[in-house]
Amino acid sequence: MKQTKKYRYQMKFRSVSILCSLFFVLFAQGQDLQTYINEAISNSPEIQKFQFQYEIAAEKVNEANWLPNTEVSAGYFVSEPETRTGPQRARLSLRQMIPWFGTITARENYSTSMAEAQFEELVIAKRKLIVSVSQSYYNLMANKAKQDVLEQNIQLLQTYERLALTSVEVGKASAVSVLRLQIRQNELQQSKDILEQQFLGEHATFNNLMNRESDLKVEVVSDLSIPFENEMISEENLNVHPELTKYDKLYESISQSELLNQKESNPMLGFGLDYIPVSERTDMNPIDNGKDVLMPMVTLTIPIFNKRYKSVTKQNQLKQQELYSQKEERLNTLSTMLSKAIFERKAARISYDTQLKNLKQAEDAEEILIKNYETGTIDFNDVLDIQELQLKFQINRIESVKMYYIQSTIINYLTL
Repeated sequence: MKQTKKYRYQMKFRSVSILCSLFFVLFAQGQDLQTYINEAISNSPEIQKFQFQYEIAAEKVNEANWLPNTEVSAGYFVSEPETRTGPQRARLSLRQMIPWFGTITARENYSTSMAEAQFEELVIAKRKLIVSVSQSYYNLMANKAKQDVLEQNIQLLQTYERLALTSVEVGKASAVSVLRLQIRQNELQQSKDILEQQFLGEHATFNNLMNRESDLKVEVVSDLSIPFENEMISEENLNVHPELTKYDKLYESISQSELLNQKESNPMLGFGLDYIPVSERTDMNPIDNGKDVLMPMVTLTIPIFNKRYKSVTKQNQLKQQELYSQKEERLNTLSTMLSKAIFERKAARISYDTQLKNLKQAEDAEEILIKNYETGTIDFNDVLDIQELQLKFQINRIESVKMYYIQSTIINYLTL
C-alpha cells in the first residue's frame, strides 16, 4: 500500500512537470491560452475518464493481496458409523488453500505495472488535449485577425471610393472606377461574413474542448508575430515520449505477468482441520470411550496434466514481440510527424518574412499612387491591384503566423 501511494505521488509530480513545461513554451502567446489549457484539463470528461481508469488500475494493487476463500463444511451422519470408541454423529471441516511463496507479491507487481501503463494513457490524453485547445485557439486568433484586416481594407476602399467620386465630378475618372471599388467592397464584405460564421463554428469547438457552454466568449490575443529565433528542439526526447514509453510499460507488465504465471504453475498448499463428535458406547467402556476425533490435514495441489501455463508463457513471448513491433512502427510515425512539423514551421517563418517584405513594398506603391492623385493622374485600376496585393500579403502573413504556432504545438507535443 505504501508503494502504491509513493508511485501515485511520483506519477502526479511527473504529470505536473510535463504540463508546466508545455505551459512555459506556450506562455509567449499570452496568459489567456495557459488559463484556457488549465481549465480544459480540469473540466475535460475525457481526462476524467482516463483519471478514473488509472485510479481503478492503481486500486487493483490492493486487490491483488488476497487468498482463496476459506472452506467450512458440516455433515451429519444419518446412519451413524460405529467405531471402537463409539458412533460418529457428524463431521465439521475447515480448509484454507495458500498460493505458493511469492505469488501474492507477483500479483501486486503485475497490477502495479498495469497501473503504470494506464498512467501513460492519462499523460497522452492530457498532451493531446493541450494540442487540440492550442490549435483551436490559434484558428480563432487567425480568423479574428483576418476579419480585422478585411474591415481595414473595406474602410480603405471606402476612402478610395470617395476619392474616385471626387475625381468623377471633376472629370478625371469614370463612374466605372467607382463601381469597381464598390464591387470590391462587396466581395470583401462577403469574405468577412463567411469568416464570422467560421469563427462561430470554431468558437463552439473551442468551448466544447473546454467542456462549457458553447456561447461563452473566448478572448484571443491580437499580437500576430513570431519569435525571432526558434526554441531548441531536443529530438532525443522523442524516444521517451509517452506514446512510446507506454509500450515499455506494457512490455514490463507482460514480464510481470509471466513471473506471475510461473508462480501460479507451482503447487498450492492447503491446511485444514476435521472435527468428528463421537457418542459414548453403552454396551461397554473401552479406552477413550466417546472421545471426539480432531484431525489436522495438509493438502498439496500439483498441476501435472495442465498445459495452460506453458501456453500462457508462449503467448506472453508473442505479445512482447508484438509490442516491440508496435513501438517501432509508432516511433517511425512520430519521427515523421516531428520532421514534417519542423520543416513546415521553418517554411512558415520564411513565408512570414517574405510577406513582411511584400507588404512594405506594397505600402510604398500605395504612397506613390496617393501622390499621383494629388497631381491628378491616379489610375483606380492600379489602386485596386495594389489593394488586392496588400490584402493577399496580409492574409498570407496571418496564415504564416497560425501555421508557425500550430506546428509548434505539434513539436512541443512530441519533444517536451
